[in-house]
Amino acid sequence: MFDSLISPLITLTTQVGEVIMSFYKSDVSVVVKPDQTPLTVVDQTAHQLIVEGLNNLTPNTPILSEESNEISFNERSTWSEYWLIDPLDGTKDFLEHTGEFCICIAYIKNNKPLFGLVYAPLERIHYYTLDGQSFKQQAGAKTLLKTSPASNPLKVVIGHHSFHNEQLTNHLKHQSSYSISRLGSALKFCQVAEGRYDYYPRFGPCSEWDTAAGVCILQNAGGSVADEQGQALKYNTKDDLLSPIFFASGKS
Repeated sequence: MFDSLISPLITLTTQVGEVIMSFYKSDVSVVVKPDQTPLTVVDQTAHQLIVEGLNNLTPNTPILSEESNEISFNERSTWSEYWLIDPLDGTKDFLEHTGEFCICIAYIKNNKPLFGLVYAPLERIHYYTLDGQSFKQQAGAKTLLKTSPASNPLKVVIGHHSFHNEQLTNHLKHQSSYSISRLGSALKFCQVAEGRYDYYPRFGPCSEWDTAAGVCILQNAGGSVADEQGQALKYNTKDDLLSPIFFASGKS
């Protein structure tokens, strides 16, 4: 299925990325949602374009987006498979002009991500999974992604807004030697997948559409993502759509 979808998905996300970049560094009005995350016309426009594109590609597959109208768990629980998307992951980074934002598209079946695609519009880089492997594609050149053996000191990557988290600080005390870098959005998963970083612990709040595509990419590149009980993350199993605390590693 994804063999035939990857090309149109790359085309779709490239086009949506161009629309996103047309708003970049311009004055964009911001609404703060009830969960205290920002919402802009960029998020909403990207959402509409991606949903329209996915409906054309797979008209009978449900779609759950960060910007969807609320869909009850009663309805969602009947879905055995669906698209899970974040049309603009890293809205704060978009507004702060860090460049570290992306489009996330995952395909979930039986509560697990089967496919993941992350597109970074500023650098025009696609990361995606296919046939049990992960790839990076830029300017027409495709490379296989493989995680690297852990470095010493351990190369840790966290979000720009995570450094005041007490749980994270206490967790890292157990590491004998490490360096910390900061990076926005689901690009953290992708850069662990390509061996730039070794470890991405997440204690702050995030949602299922923030993790699914990146988790799939990292796992298919040889890494792992587990919750506090050491279990793989599951999707669409409860009323809320919050992801648990997790630890993403280049080690499987």
